[in-house]
Amino acid sequence: MSQPDLNEAVRLGTYNSGKVSNIGMLTLGALVSLFVYPYVDGVIWSCEGLYTIAIRGLTSGTFQVNIVEREPDYRKGTTATMTVLGAIEAGGTKFVCGIGNEHGEVLERASFPTTTPAETMENVIAFFEGKGIEALGVGSFGPIDPIEGSDTYGYITTTPKPHWGNYNLIGKLKEHFDVPMGFDTDVNGAALGESIWGAAKGLDNCLYITIGTGIGAGALVGGKLIHGLSHPEMGHILVRRHPEDTYEGTCPYHGDCLEGLAAGPALEKRWKVKGHELSVDHPAWEMEAYYLAQALMSYVLILSPQKIIMGGGVMKQDQLFPLIRTKLQELLNGYVQHSSLTTDIEQYIVSPGLGDNAGLCGALALAKEKLNH
Repeated sequence: MSQPDLNEAVRLGTYNSGKVSNIGMLTLGALVSLFVYPYVDGVIWSCEGLYTIAIRGLTSGTFQVNIVEREPDYRKGTTATMTVLGAIEAGGTKFVCGIGNEHGEVLERASFPTTTPAETMENVIAFFEGKGIEALGVGSFGPIDPIEGSDTYGYITTTPKPHWGNYNLIGKLKEHFDVPMGFDTDVNGAALGESIWGAAKGLDNCLYITIGTGIGAGALVGGKLIHGLSHPEMGHILVRRHPEDTYEGTCPYHGDCLEGLAAGPALEKRWKVKGHELSVDHPAWEMEAYYLAQALMSYVLILSPQKIIMGGGVMKQDQLFPLIRTKLQELLNGYVQHSSLTTDIEQYIVSPGLGDNAGLCGALALAKEKLNH
């Protein structure tokens, strides 16, 4: 396909307004690192959706790139009925913000370090201003209060994260955006997203668990996310200690609960190195599977999910999946007779179908649900 020059880009009306800046010569590798540029009607777009780019003068692997900075128009080139949704994956380390649609497609994203509420939220608000979002979904680190009608609905509550305790997250967003807002834990959001677009698509019952800096899980039961007094805290259940484990645990509340024994910091402190530095056959992984399989046994017996999805940094270690599946089968000992737990267990305990977008797509799902209901 021929590559349009800047005048052609202007003629096709692929930007609304703005200045043109020439960023000079780039190697092919540098260009690819900056942009993902699928062709749309002969025009090349940046991955952020905020620029039209025209490439001129292909010479020895170099490009001269002109950028047209434009106002975001996420319906451009699509049907007029596309719903523009905002999404926030509010993590203890970083906030990931995104613009997407009702199909779970992420059109733009940016991330900011989680510092103080004032600094972090200034970045978040600036990101969404002028984007024309019709609803906003927030999947947050916790504990939070997701119960509408509560005096502290929309708050991050008793988190040990400095400066964020009892912070009115939704209230702050409502000061700037008068749109419906869905609010839940990051893992509940991810469970919802996976049930709509991911590994649990079409299922009414699934569980999403993340094992990283902490451990948390969200569950969809009968097509609805679980709430009661508040939201589930499945990372803090008690588990039997491994016979060879003498580590006291990292949880500041419970010591040797699941999170205290199996989250990323516990791995690092127990073995004196970061988890990704351990060999695939290190005994750490058998111990990790021992703890995680106990948790899954409890979830299977109590919630009976149709699919278990395991994400987070620790689960990037692919060797964990077969270890966990085998340990779970040993623990159940044939008590629950279902093919998902016997012959088909490889399709039952899986990684996120949405990959690293599980959290952000989960927030899109929360926005979509709030807008529709």
